[in-house]
Amino acid sequence: MRAAELRSGRVADAIRHHRLICVLRRVEPRDRLFELVDELVDAGARIFEITFDAPSAADDLAAVRARLGRRHDGEFLIGAGTLLRVDQLSAARRAEADFGVSPLLDVALLRDAVGGGLPFVPGGLTPTEIATGWAAGATFIKVFPASAVGPAFVRELRGPLPDVQLIPTGGIDASNASDYLGAGAAAVGIGSALTRIDAAARRSLVASLTAAT
Repeated sequence: MRAAELRSGRVADAIRHHRLICVLRRVEPRDRLFELVDELVDAGARIFEITFDAPSAADDLAAVRARLGRRHDGEFLIGAGTLLRVDQLSAARRAEADFGVSPLLDVALLRDAVGGGLPFVPGGLTPTEIATGWAAGATFIKVFPASAVGPAFVRELRGPLPDVQLIPTGGIDASNASDYLGAGAAAVGIGSALTRIDAAARRSLVASLTAAT
């Protein structure tokens, strides 16, 4: 089964190992995007998500991939986020995204991605959405917005749904990231918190989550 293969594959293993997905939303201009990526990599980040809610997203993903491909300090994954439509999924594939992420559960889009061999992380917030996405083949489920439910929600879900692997995203920052991981999350996605804080705090946050990997 393709879903089972993706859940135990290279991309999923790397996400579980590194525990942090750096969500880069509309970081402009591209020089600023490169500067931020370099800084995050130097702090220990290895997994990035370029959101596809900007016209330049596919080109940005390809450019970041090329830039990281010239480094020799680890393996990097670059995913495509905020995928809402088939055309965005197609663009992500053409840009050679390592994985796809959506803020919502569109079962048809999920099956299209997984059927084509792309690890996919749909969004879910209720137990029904989360269980439905997992049954449809999700590689992980993005708990979004995580700030609406908190770490205890992740812990409680682990009871009835022990096999479902969750990636809380939305409102994750230095004050709660470790709590979500401690509650049983496979990884966390951090976006705006990375750009709101200064460089020293950003490096400290990333290092604190990746030091044990």
